[in-house]
Parts: sequence; C-alpha cells; structure tokens
Amino acid sequence: MKKRLIYFITLSLLVQLSAFGWGKTGHRIVGQIAWNHLSKKAQKNVQKALGDESLAIVGNWMDFIRSDKSYDSLKTWHYCTVPDSLTYAEVGAPESGDVVMAIEKFQQELITGNYSVNEVFALKCLVHLVADVHQPLHVGNGKDRGGNSVKVEFFGRNSNLHRVWDSEIIDGEQLSYTEYANWIDVATKDQVDLWQSETLLDWVAESKACHPQVYNFPENGSLGYRYIFDNIALVNQRLLQAGIRLSGILQAIYG
Repeated sequence: MKKRLIYFITLSLLVQLSAFGWGKTGHRIVGQIAWNHLSKKAQKNVQKALGDESLAIVGNWMDFIRSDKSYDSLKTWHYCTVPDSLTYAEVGAPESGDVVMAIEKFQQELITGNYSVNEVFALKCLVHLVADVHQPLHVGNGKDRGGNSVKVEFFGRNSNLHRVWDSEIIDGEQLSYTEYANWIDVATKDQVDLWQSETLLDWVAESKACHPQVYNFPENGSLGYRYIFDNIALVNQRLLQAGIRLSGILQAIYG
C-alpha cells in the first residue's frame, strides 16, 4: 500500500511538472544570457528591482507560484494555441489570456509604471514568459496539450514530448545553468540585432515552425541519442534567442 501511494504521488508530481515551460535549468539559462547582454546601467537597475535575487533565478518564479491557488488565473498565460492551418493573428488570445497577451501586458506595465500588482511581479512574470514562448511546444497545435499527451520513452523511461523539450534534453547535458549559458551564448552582433528587431508574433511563428522537427521521431516513441543529436542545436537556438530578446526588452526599459 505504501509503495502504491508513493507511486501515485510521484506520478502526480510528474504530470504537474510536465505542464511547465522550460525546466528550472532552461529558465535560468535564458535569464543568465539576458543578464550577459545588458549594459552595466541596465544591470544595476534590474538588480535594484530584484533585490537579492538574480535575473537567472527569478526565471522559475512563475512556475513556483502554481502551487498557490490565488494565482490559478495565470495558468493559461504560459502558452498559446495556434492550429496547424492558422496563424496567431487569425486565432487571437482566449478570454482567459495566453502567453502573448501576458508578455504584452507586463512589458507595458514596466514601461509605463502602471502595475496591476507591482514592478517585481511584472518583471518576474516577463522574464519567465519570454522564455516560455520560445519553447516550441508552448505554442500548441490544439490537439495534444502541447505535447503532454504524446507519450514517449526517453532512454527507456516513460515520459512525454513536452517534458523532453522542457527539461530532459537540457538536463541530459549535465551542465549548470551558467556552464550551459557560456556554451551557447555565441550570438553574433548581426544575430542579436536581427532577433531583437523581430516581433512577438514572429517568436510565436518561429516556435510553431519548429513543430515538424519536434514531432519527427520513431513510431514506437523511443527517444534517445539520435533524437538529441537531431534537436540539441534547435533547443540551444531557442534558449539563446529567448535570452537575447529578453535582454533587448529589459535594456529598453532599464537602460
């Protein structure tokens, strides 16, 4: 009976975690890259707002608060849904809101100083959500809960496609978030300029365009080294783009 209870508790936790955006390491990588690309003035102002916490660490805050029911209204703000045959502009945000609406909301609050809660809340949410929208499966197709319903085996262990992209590929590199950020933070000036000039809807379209690659795996759902080999460059690019673009937003606000 005890073993059964432990099993069901563990399974419940895995189901909850599978709905998150990039895992803890992924969000911290994005925050660290963003920090790396801020001017000294912007870093000082961001740190003043965050106090003792770093930009990398607060990237996970919006996932941590899911345990507080008073934040239940924010659950749909981590993702958006764009059916295969449509664009985001044709679909728009649902009444409950989505990641596009939320990014625009918190960015505007930080620009104007008119906060629904306060500056720290808006900043922490923005850091998290810019990362989320760059995870390809956070732009869902409306069919499989952003890959959560796609059951796979990752190196022989039961998983789902969303979890593989959130954390398992990244964690498999066995690097700290600072080591990982140092590894992939190699954008050229031209790339930085281009990525920061593109719009939020461009970011959404990019994530959606990743789907054919993301869903390309054996029919038996067995994922391993080959899947990582085929996708690690894309994972790293999305993390890097998220960090660079977050930096551009924060530089404009705090620089």
